[in-house]
Amino acid sequence: MKLKTKTTVLTKSTPETLAPAAPATGLAYWLPSLLALLGAALLWLGWPVHPAPLAALLLVAWVPYLRMEQLLVQRGASGWKVFRYTYLLLVLWNAFTTWWVSFSTLGGGIAAVVLNALLMCLPTMAFYHTKRLAGPRLGYISLPIYWIAFEQLHLHWDLTWPWLTLGNGFAQANQWVQWYEYTGFLGGSLWMWAANILVFLSIKNYKLKIKNYGAADLVSQPTASNRNFLIFNSSFLIAAGLAILLPAALSYWIGATYQEKGKTAEVVVVQPNVDPFLEKFSSNPNFIPYDQQLSRLITLTEQQLTPQTKLVLWPETALEEVYSEATFEMNPKVMRLRQWLTAHPGVELITGITSIRMYGPTKETATPTARFRDDLGYYDIFNTAVHFPGTTGTATFYHKSRLVPGVEKVPVVLTKLIANIDLGGVVGSYGSQEERTVFHTTDPSLRLGPSICYESVYGDFMAQYVKNGATLLGIITNDGWWSDSPGHLQHLQYATLRSIETRRDIARSANTGISGFINQKGEITQQTNWWVQAAQRATVHLNDEKTFYVQHGDLIGPTAQVLAVLLLGFVVVRAFTNRKTLLSS
Repeated sequence: MKLKTKTTVLTKSTPETLAPAAPATGLAYWLPSLLALLGAALLWLGWPVHPAPLAALLLVAWVPYLRMEQLLVQRGASGWKVFRYTYLLLVLWNAFTTWWVSFSTLGGGIAAVVLNALLMCLPTMAFYHTKRLAGPRLGYISLPIYWIAFEQLHLHWDLTWPWLTLGNGFAQANQWVQWYEYTGFLGGSLWMWAANILVFLSIKNYKLKIKNYGAADLVSQPTASNRNFLIFNSSFLIAAGLAILLPAALSYWIGATYQEKGKTAEVVVVQPNVDPFLEKFSSNPNFIPYDQQLSRLITLTEQQLTPQTKLVLWPETALEEVYSEATFEMNPKVMRLRQWLTAHPGVELITGITSIRMYGPTKETATPTARFRDDLGYYDIFNTAVHFPGTTGTATFYHKSRLVPGVEKVPVVLTKLIANIDLGGVVGSYGSQEERTVFHTTDPSLRLGPSICYESVYGDFMAQYVKNGATLLGIITNDGWWSDSPGHLQHLQYATLRSIETRRDIARSANTGISGFINQKGEITQQTNWWVQAAQRATVHLNDEKTFYVQHGDLIGPTAQVLAVLLLGFVVVRAFTNRKTLLSS
């Protein structure tokens, strides 16, 4: 019997310098798809409203994407192929996380997922081309810059949909991001990318070539096989650990030392639980007459009123009929409310309504969003919050300003395209206002910033209320459009980040849930159940101090946009230079 011995020779090559490999087969062929699926799954698992500890996955969730892009480049894939796999990851993440939009309408849900994922490809493809033309070092630095620049754009243009802004991902584990009072939620986006890139760079993917020699047949060609090994780079691993642990430790210290600030006031929030699909509107099959809806609101409120109650919040469009602002006080339901307030001296009311403002027959006096009817002339319809300051005080209106794309705000160029897409409500362009109105009560220390539904997702927007003097933030909303899904739960959790950014208590009144109260550290102190009639009472703090974020606004987003423009300019010049050099040679 001839015995064989085996001699092993190891060779290695670094990931960025590998020559294009032969076409992949078997499992290797499917590896980019598997990485895309893994990345989408990790982002979904880490996102609210999964258990808070799973938010740690967000600090490594982009590593599969970075490896996928690297692998495709190693294989000599075209930019189009890189785009396809990137889009696969992003569309899966969007679908896993925001599928609930389809509860209102299938078309709206598909549009939200497909189009948002497509837009997210803008920063990722800018990263790919920067890395290709300027090298890996500048490439990886550019990725968080491009992404945050995109998020800043996505917060401020007509097709805004910031639901998946990365900084929102830590809402379920907001004890990790108490420093949002300095950075805002875009600081969370920066943290996520920094951690992911450093973790990725700490993992070196070495390819080891193993050659086997048979002792009995030394003249024959040795067999060879390739195996991949993951080896950690200690420098990047330490940097990754510090990038993850230091911000979290700082956050815990801030949270442990922070104390609730300000005078106190008793506030009541009401949840009438009127089904928006079956009961709320006159066109619904089980329509509840508007007088009965108002009676339900009053009855629920009186269950929680005490002599100390200062303010009551009713939800978005609690009074759904269209109310003319010019003749508001003459409306029978408004007169009924005035009588009710007379019976409860010292109580003030904030409620959602649908209002209309007339401009007359000439276009010159109308706004750009005004509609026209022969019998009305030019007019605007508003999603409105109205403040009744007691029995006789003049009602104050706030018109919702951040409007839902395709529902409340339709860009002119897209009016025909999405006229039949509904994300929950009535399709058309509503009116809005530029300034953030603060409702001043008869108690000088109680000044409420009224936000309506979708507006509470915007950190810089909510901070403007506080900058204008709000000591308490109010959210009135109707989350029933998305049924009992992660949608209304995510919306609630995002509000906790607004409390941290501004260090303001939040009183939240939702038509179908969840209503409740959030303190200045982002802790939900009281909440109702979903889909029940309820009212809750709490004593809130009225902080009048302004955080760094409130005073200075978003610094990270605009800075990233400036750097992104400079980087893109550099890459364009580099591409032109490379092309010129190639042609001359």
